[in-house]
Amino acid sequence: MQGMSQKYSNMILCFENGLAVMVLNRPNALNALNAETIDQMGQALDEIEANPVNRVLLITGTGDKAFVAGADIRELKQCTSAQQGQEASLAGSRLFRRLETSRLIVIAGINGFALGGGMELSLACDFRFASSNAVFGLPEVGLGIIPGYGGTQRLARLVGRGLAMELIATGRKFDANYALDIGLVNKVVPGPGPDLLNLCRQVAQEIMQQAPLAVAAAKRALTAGLETNIDSGLTIESEEFGKLCLTQDMHEGMAAFVEKRAARFKGE
Repeated sequence: MQGMSQKYSNMILCFENGLAVMVLNRPNALNALNAETIDQMGQALDEIEANPVNRVLLITGTGDKAFVAGADIRELKQCTSAQQGQEASLAGSRLFRRLETSRLIVIAGINGFALGGGMELSLACDFRFASSNAVFGLPEVGLGIIPGYGGTQRLARLVGRGLAMELIATGRKFDANYALDIGLVNKVVPGPGPDLLNLCRQVAQEIMQQAPLAVAAAKRALTAGLETNIDSGLTIESEEFGKLCLTQDMHEGMAAFVEKRAARFKGE
């Protein structure tokens, strides 16, 4: 472990040789997202992205009960105008969009409740692993609102319109195995326990063995392609491919393949 940041009251931020670990830490509120936490997450993302050594971000929650149980309802209850509500929605939405478009590969380690804003946070990550005790859901319609941090947009892109509409309109909660069945999570491990973070770290190490510029380019191409048509997506992919042909990492990777040795990538 390279170090731990002491700047944040609502999270624990650690650095482990290229892996940044953000542990949301409001156990008395089941790690619910209030305005202060959203602001601190943005500051932490600035800190992580500023150091090119950091290549993967793992987001999880403290304890065995909750990843993030949702937005802070007591705080949202204070929204008494359309403008206040829109500003509250945009604060979370902008942060989650930053995660979605970051050069970092962002992994959600879902260790318990991932409801409302917590599930929306997981949707903004590049992929999700869950412990078997995880519980998912977008229950906002039961509170008289809708998902406001991107849930109406990202869930449909991930699982399809019909299923997304069913889950949002019913506010239904569901378990980790169902999440796996519908493609919401990549893998479920026994939990609570250490297996989840062990898996996340293992996959992070696999990612960090690859060429940094290539991984970042692949994320850009995939993200942009999902937001346009196939022809535009293929153009984006070809452009990213072409740029990589100018990098030292491309020449190192191909030389290593021919010479049957491990590549030594520098991100150049």
